[in-house]
Amino acid sequence: MASLKYLWNNRVKFQLFSKSFFISWAKRLLTFSELIENNKRRKKLINDGAIISETAEIGIVNINGKKENLSIDDFSTLGRVEIALHDKVTIGKYVCINDGVVILSASHDVSDSLWRHKKAPISIGDYAWIATNAIILPGVSIGKGAVVGAGAVVSKNVNDYSIVTGNPAKEIEKKRIDVLNYNPCEFLATNNAWLK
Repeated sequence: MASLKYLWNNRVKFQLFSKSFFISWAKRLLTFSELIENNKRRKKLINDGAIISETAEIGIVNINGKKENLSIDDFSTLGRVEIALHDKVTIGKYVCINDGVVILSASHDVSDSLWRHKKAPISIGDYAWIATNAIILPGVSIGKGAVVGAGAVVSKNVNDYSIVTGNPAKEIEKKRIDVLNYNPCEFLATNNAWLK
């Protein structure tokens, strides 16, 4: 979750002792333990070498490998995600990565008699949305505003504002609008208690 300092400085302020004031503070108290746990997760990753913005939202993640290979920019949110950090994984601003997503920066070379690792960096552009249970394979670059459909297996680059679905993921005709101005972190219940 966003840092406590950020949330406090940007909190919604209501008239003292109004109905909205009590509702807001009740929500804040009910979600406070979740906020603390999510901040602990982000802090631990940062202490282990990851570069993560204080406004990024880190859910219950399973991140293996060298943490210094991970970079997450402003207002991006990760749900229950698994990331294998054999190589760099760079996540831009305002990115939403849903539960069940697997990001793999290495695989085995099936044409190698010794079955060695083959690794490559992954980058995910600003405003990209990676839907539930998608799998991102090594060397993939996901463009700005692109959408990866639920359950898609992405083995090739995804163009800006395009939508890919299926296994293997293929671009569909429909495109995403190219003017995006939302913050996926604001949709989270914990932040909703603080921000509007």
